[in-house]
Amino acid sequence: MIEFRYLGHYIKDNMKDDADIKREIRNMYSRINMLLRRFGKCSLTVKLCLFRSYCLCLYGTALWSKYNATTLLQLKCCYHKCIKMFFGYAKYHSITNVLLNLRLPSFNTVMHNFRYVFSAQWNSCANNLVVYYRNLHLDFSTLQ
Repeated sequence: MIEFRYLGHYIKDNMKDDADIKREIRNMYSRINMLLRRFGKCSLTVKLCLFRSYCLCLYGTALWSKYNATTLLQLKCCYHKCIKMFFGYAKYHSITNVLLNLRLPSFNTVMHNFRYVFSAQWNSCANNLVVYYRNLHLDFSTLQ
């Protein structure tokens, strides 16, 4: 199994994104621990701004296409745990109530938004190379 890192992402020869998702899990835990250490006693408004800036920035997630469902579920659990830890909610508190109280997006909404924005930018890009690959993909998909 060959694996290498390119622009901060793990790429494997089997084209699975599990290693990259696990990297994102580790990064999210490390970011939330750093925020807790430095800003744990700040007001809710400051914490919300920090969380949105540091923890809702999931660069490259729109490109994930082949992964185990359990790996993505681990990222979802990580997202929920980090929210509860950072904002001081109990472990067994309802995540739905927490998200509603804090007015934060759910994990599924975050992932959907990243994919939607990427897709919209991909389809509207006028770069010759991107247009070539977009047309190549369209030609390939019509053959199947």
